[in-house]
Amino acid sequence: MKYRRWAYLVITLLVILTGLASRRYGELLPAFIAKYAGDTLWAVMVYGGLRFLFPSVSVFTAAMSSLLFAYGIEISQLYQADWANAVRNTPLGSLIFGHGFLWSDMICYTVGIVFSATIDSYFSSSRRKLPSGKL
Repeated sequence: MKYRRWAYLVITLLVILTGLASRRYGELLPAFIAKYAGDTLWAVMVYGGLRFLFPSVSVFTAAMSSLLFAYGIEISQLYQADWANAVRNTPLGSLIFGHGFLWSDMICYTVGIVFSATIDSYFSSSRRKLPSGKL
């Protein structure tokens, strides 16, 4: 369990770096990927972060919780109070909370979390088949 937690942290940090790179060097990527990679990777990061914090929850629970969190953040962008926009206008606030509601973001979040849960489920079930639970 301890090693799984740290694996989730490492993967989450790598996803963060990849997401930031996709924004920074987007002009080097195909337009479709440049447009949607950041939001999809943000959802992967949410899933990985949740699995780091709660490694013993089921893949299904992690996926549903991640989706609810991601959708909640996106829906919160419909709220445009001055204080909320001030938070969103900071670099960290922009990365976490975004600026405007988009249905395409909801699709990206769904794709990222379903992808993450599928990969996680595969490796979790593979781990159970190993003798003594060792990698």
